[in-house]
Amino acid sequence: MSESPVVVGETAPDFTLVNQNGEMVSLSGFRGDKNVLIVFYPFAFSGICTGELCEIRDDIAGFQNDDVQVLAVSCDPKYTLRAWADAQGYTFPLLSDFWPHGAVSQQYGVFLDSAGMSTRGSFLVDKEGVLRWAVVNGPGEARDLAAYRSALASV
Repeated sequence: MSESPVVVGETAPDFTLVNQNGEMVSLSGFRGDKNVLIVFYPFAFSGICTGELCEIRDDIAGFQNDDVQVLAVSCDPKYTLRAWADAQGYTFPLLSDFWPHGAVSQQYGVFLDSAGMSTRGSFLVDKEGVLRWAVVNGPGEARDLAAYRSALASV
């Protein structure tokens, strides 16, 4: 993992990825309508990732509402994401950065080449497409969801 190529205050890199239901989702599709909280995570069905996304699920109104959309991104294939979403009751999009493997994660500087996975990167993009907040946690480091709430309160 190298220094993040994304900079707070600059336009966030656009992307289009398939979700757990086989639908294409683009970051730019929310421009002018919603702020977007992008949550990169290593693997579906892993302990810390499940705990983090369950916290978002359990307080979905605090993370996703009329002003904010959550997009969770991993390098898992869409079929794995569908099984995980069904098992955990996730209603927000789980996006597959499977192929080209980790391309969007690389754009955001959170792809770990040696492991073939994303690390825990969190990015808040405002309605104009500008990156307003970013934090990256290493493998095995859970996120502080209180920091998410503070960032969301600022947009």
